[in-house]
Amino acid sequence: MRRNRLAAGAAMTMAAALVLAACNGEADPGEDEDDPTDEQTEETDGEDGEGSSDASGAITVAWNQTFYEYNQNSATGNAAANAIVLYMMNDGFRYYDDELNVVRNESFGTYNDEPEELDNGGIALDFVLSDDTNWYGVNSEPVPIDAADLLLAWAAHSGHVNTTDDIDEIEANVAADLDEEYAEFLDEDGEWVEDSEDEQAAYDEEFQERVDEILISDDEVYFNSVSPSISLIEETPEIIEDGKGVRIEYSVPFVDWDQTFGVGVPAHVVAMRALDIEDPMEAKERLITAIQDNVVEDLAPIAAFWNTGFQFGDTLPEDDQLYLSSGAYLMTDFAYNQFTTLTANPDYTGDHAAQIEEITVQIIAEPTAAVQALQNQEVQLIQPQLDPDGMSSLLDLEGQVETFVEEGPTYEHLTLVLNNGGPFDPETYGGDEETAIAVRQAFLKLIPREEIVDTQLRTFSPDHDVRNSWTTVPGAPAYDMITEQSGMAEMYPAETDLEGAQQLLEEAGVETPVPVRIISDNSNARRATEFRLIQESAEREGLFEIQDEMTPDWGSILFSWFPGPAEGYDAALFGWQSTSTAVGSVSANYLDVDAGGSNNFSGYNNEAVTELLQRLDTETDVDTQGEILAEVEEHLVNDGFGVTIFQHEMAGGYDPRLSGVDPIALSPTIFWNFWEWSWDDE
Repeated sequence: MRRNRLAAGAAMTMAAALVLAACNGEADPGEDEDDPTDEQTEETDGEDGEGSSDASGAITVAWNQTFYEYNQNSATGNAAANAIVLYMMNDGFRYYDDELNVVRNESFGTYNDEPEELDNGGIALDFVLSDDTNWYGVNSEPVPIDAADLLLAWAAHSGHVNTTDDIDEIEANVAADLDEEYAEFLDEDGEWVEDSEDEQAAYDEEFQERVDEILISDDEVYFNSVSPSISLIEETPEIIEDGKGVRIEYSVPFVDWDQTFGVGVPAHVVAMRALDIEDPMEAKERLITAIQDNVVEDLAPIAAFWNTGFQFGDTLPEDDQLYLSSGAYLMTDFAYNQFTTLTANPDYTGDHAAQIEEITVQIIAEPTAAVQALQNQEVQLIQPQLDPDGMSSLLDLEGQVETFVEEGPTYEHLTLVLNNGGPFDPETYGGDEETAIAVRQAFLKLIPREEIVDTQLRTFSPDHDVRNSWTTVPGAPAYDMITEQSGMAEMYPAETDLEGAQQLLEEAGVETPVPVRIISDNSNARRATEFRLIQESAEREGLFEIQDEMTPDWGSILFSWFPGPAEGYDAALFGWQSTSTAVGSVSANYLDVDAGGSNNFSGYNNEAVTELLQRLDTETDVDTQGEILAEVEEHLVNDGFGVTIFQHEMAGGYDPRLSGVDPIALSPTIFWNFWEWSWDDE
C-alpha cells in the first residue's frame, strides 16, 4: 500500500486511554506557521456562530499539530491534536479536575453512583442524557442528543456488530490493484517519485472508496476501532427514559466502569450520510433499528461512514454536519496546518459555558518559534515540546509571562514493527521467532537512552531519569516493583550494550548491517537529535544501517495502514499521551488488534499478555493490579516490543492577562478547564 494522508490526514478517546501525543511532532501530520488572521471568518449573527453575549475577547493558543479529523475515536483520528479541539466543542458525562479526580458533568447527563450487580457476575449502568443536550451546527437547527448516539458509540467500539475478519486481505488486494494503476508514479523501491502529491492524494481517496465499496456491496460491517472496555458490553444496550438513555451491562465486574462509556460522533449525521436520509429523526430511527435488529445492509455503510466520513481536507467542510458541537464552542474556521477557530456557542446551556468569545488554535511546529510568538504577544498560551535551547528561551521570559514546568502526561518511546516483512518480523527469517526476537533485542540494546536524557533534558531538569516502564509513571507506588520484575533496565541498559548486541546477532547468524527504517518528525528539533543519536549508536561496528524516514507528515503515515501491517518503516519514535487514570487504560496498545488493540500498529500479539490484560479489567486490588502489569511488562521486554526513553516535562507559558490556566498531567493538559479562562485586555 502506498497510502500517505488517507485523503484528509491521519494519525490515531473513548476507544483508548492513550493518544498519539503531538508534543511538537508526536502523531503530527505536518506543520505550518502561517498566520491565520487573514483567513478567519468575519463575525456575523448568532445563527452563523457568534458566541454568547456573556463571552468576550479573543485569544490564540499555539499548538504543534493540526486538527484533521472530527471522529477522535476512529483508528485514524485518535490524536491529541483532534482531542484538544473537540474537548472545547463537545460536552460529556465526565472530566478530570486539577487533582485528576473524575468529576461528573450532570448538566450533560447522569449515570449510576455505583453499578448494579447482576446475577451473572456482571454489572449494569444507566446512562441518561439531560433534556437540553443537543448537537449544534453553525448553519443548522439543533438536534437532540439521545439513545441513538449512545447506541452508535456502543456499536462502533464493542466489536459485536462487526462481521468481517478479512479486512487485511481486502485492503491488500485493493492496494495491489492501485499499485499497478499508479506504477508510473512509483520508483523501483515502490516509493512515490518527486512532485507526485496530486497522485498520492488521488490514490488515498480511491483506496478508501474501493475498500468501502467492497464492504458495502458484500454487506460486511467493519467499525475500525474496537475498545477493550466497551467490548465487555456484549448485549445491545436497552433504550430507556423515553429514548434519552440506555442501560448497559458489562459481562464482568469491570473495574473502570466510571471512566469509559459516553457519546461519540452524532448518530443522525452518520445515518443521514450513510443511508441517504434527509430527516435527522428518521435517520436515527433507521440507525436504532439497524443496531437492534442487526440489519447488516444498513450497518455496513454506517460503519464505513463512521470510519472515514469525518476526516477533514484542507479547509472547513461546506457541510457543517461534519463538525457539530454539543458544548461551549462551535468550529467556525479551519485551514489545515495553519489554524482552527472556535467561537462561543450562543445556544449552549450546560455548566461549561465559554467566557472567551473566540479561541484560535494556531499551528506553530517549532518550539522556539512558539516561545518567540508568546514573547511577541502573537499568541497568548503555549505548551510546546522544548529542547534545551527552547526551554532556556522560555525561562528567560519569566517576569514577562507566566510559565510552568512540571511532569507531563506523555512518555517518549521507540516501538518496533513486528509483522511487516522487515528486520523484526519472524517471516523475514522463515518464521523463526527466536531469530526475530534476537534482532529486536540487539537493536534495542543500542538505543542510547541515557545520552538522550542527558543531552535533551538534564540541562534544565537535572534529576530527570530514563523511564523503564510502559505502563507506570516514574515515582508511582508500583513503579519500582514493575521495573525490577520486567528487567528493562538490565535487558536494554540506558548506556547501551554493544557487546551484548554483537553476541545476539552473531548467535542468530544474521547478516549485518541489518537495515532499519525509523519514522518520526524531522521538524521537531528534539526528535531530530534523538534520531541522530540512535543512528550513531546503532551503526557502531556495522551492526545496523539506520535509514531515515523522518518527515513532518509522519503522524499521517503511522496509522494509515491500520489494521494491516505497517509499510515504509520498521520503528517509530514518538510519545504516548495519557487521557485517563483508568486501570485498564494501557490495554489498547498491547492487545492483538482483533482483541481490541486499537492503538497496536506494531503487530504485537502475545496470548499471555492478552489474558493478563483481561484479568486487569476486573481486578480491584491495587497491589494485584501492579503484579499483573509487571507480568505484562516482562513479556514486552522479553519479546522486544520496543523501549521507553523518558517522561516528558510539561512546559509552557501564557500572557498574564489570561487567567484560569492550570495544566494537568492528562490530555487535554492546558485545555481541561477552558471554561474558567478569562481574558482581560484592559
